Amino acid sequence: MMGRDGLTDATKIAILNANYIAKRLTGQFGLVYAGQRGLIAHECIVETRGFKASAGVEVEDIAKRLIDYGFHPPTVSFPVAGTLMVEPTESEPKAELDRFCDAMLAIREEIREIEQGKAHKQNNLLKNAPHPLADLIAEKWDRPYSRERAGFPTVATREHKVWPPVGRIDNAYGDRNLVCTCPPMESYAAAAD
Repeated sequence: MMGRDGLTDATKIAILNANYIAKRLTGQFGLVYAGQRGLIAHECIVETRGFKASAGVEVEDIAKRLIDYGFHPPTVSFPVAGTLMVEPTESEPKAELDRFCDAMLAIREEIREIEQGKAHKQNNLLKNAPHPLADLIAEKWDRPYSRERAGFPTVATREHKVWPPVGRIDNAYGDRNLVCTCPPMESYAAAAD
């Protein structure tokens, strides 16, 4: 429906957006599969594997923390284990790209706090992410960081935020033990009658 010119323009903008993110994150995160001139295609594969050794932070911790910043996490560990694959579309405005980059840079600072011993290696903003509203408003708060840092890490999260319904779950367990909450098949047959 876009036609040849529309599809070409959309592709150019998607590639531009991915390269914009790559350049903004340069120096704080590495890239996987960058060309000789440091350019990438329509996806930005962000290197996070070194943080496991330096801070005990896994790619999943970064992905879960992005939820606190108001983002659905990008693809994790595909096509390269331990990386984030960010694919900004042609429809993402620069303000949204900047909001994402700001979140990633802030998360890098949170990792740095762990690396420098300013934050606990197991009980920190990343290992406990995401932080649902129910946790933040609960009477008891036993974390070594403030509720505000947990739930409102940026000004943007004060203006608009989608709250996760639950905190950290065991993804591998969930993948292996699927639970369907759908009505039984018989109810669909009854509805068709």
